[in-house]
Amino acid sequence: MRGHDTARTRRADRAREQAAGDTSSSGGVAPTTRYVAGGVPRRQPDGDSLADALAFSRAAPDRMVMFFYLRPDREQVMELGEAWDLHPLLLEDLLNAHQRPKLERYGDVLFLVVRSARYLDEQEEVVFSEFHLLLRPGAVAVLCQDGTWIDGTPGPQLDEEHPLTSTRRERTVLEDVNLLELGPEAVLYRVLDTIVDGYDPVLKGLRVDQEQIERQVFSGDAAVAERIYRLSQEVIDMQQVITSLRDVIDDLQAGFGKYEIAGELQAYLDDVGDHLERAASRVRDLRDALSQILDVNATLVAQRQNEDMKKISGWAAILFAPTLIGAIYGMNFDDMPELHWAYGYPMAIGMMIALGVLLYVIFKRSRWM
Repeated sequence: MRGHDTARTRRADRAREQAAGDTSSSGGVAPTTRYVAGGVPRRQPDGDSLADALAFSRAAPDRMVMFFYLRPDREQVMELGEAWDLHPLLLEDLLNAHQRPKLERYGDVLFLVVRSARYLDEQEEVVFSEFHLLLRPGAVAVLCQDGTWIDGTPGPQLDEEHPLTSTRRERTVLEDVNLLELGPEAVLYRVLDTIVDGYDPVLKGLRVDQEQIERQVFSGDAAVAERIYRLSQEVIDMQQVITSLRDVIDDLQAGFGKYEIAGELQAYLDDVGDHLERAASRVRDLRDALSQILDVNATLVAQRQNEDMKKISGWAAILFAPTLIGAIYGMNFDDMPELHWAYGYPMAIGMMIALGVLLYVIFKRSRWM
């Protein structure tokens, strides 16, 4: 993903490998196609090509065709690019993946990159899945770059027939017949709504861990700092995705008038934008809270270190007193008081002990010990 750090790229690659399952050696799974006529979806007849599907959508204004790809390989992307006559720069983005959420237009083709999120509580890690959406009059293509559907579930393990044709997944974009009558934008907005709704459990998981960290800080756990840093990184990554998607929503809203988007879809996207704004507010609160927790932890650590330094300084002073006396009486001068006195040695020992006890009492009363 452009602009993302190496650790995040490795994490996305790891998630893709975990979701790979039993796929073909080429790394791709044949796309699933859905036809929609009058808002009612039906399945692709066997043997239909991309050109046949596009011909179906162009035959009548109330028709639409949808293509779903799970981990598309180069051959599939090139086939889609040829059938749709895609711009070379757009093809490059589809092939490279690892991009931030964005919106671009190439002629009559609208291209979006969006990211869903799942929170792995045991690892305290947010896993993002990247999706590329292509829209043109009468056609929609959804490319799942990380092998998961927009609800975060891996594809091939859950459906023997095809990872994107089960009822569970079709309900995401095909359940609202009235919405499908409004065209490809309806599918796009439905996908965006599902992705944004998926941010809520992620933020709840982050909030729970943040509350656990607060208790851990005040319990004096020395290992909490590393946990704060790790969780802060996940929150920052989440904030970047939400902020980028907020820009995408703003761009879509800005095109309402120019592209004559139906009023119902405008209201639908406005609702998605409201949900995303709430998510953005929550993630900002999380980041601020973690920053404050880090400051509190640093203060507590400094306070504990100060108490330790007091104790070390007190014991150093206590040990210094007898050392000073011993050093003086160890000089072995010929002419020294008490040098040949029978009680000189017991007196020196007594002075060492008395001075040490005196200093201990003083430091104890001053709460240095």
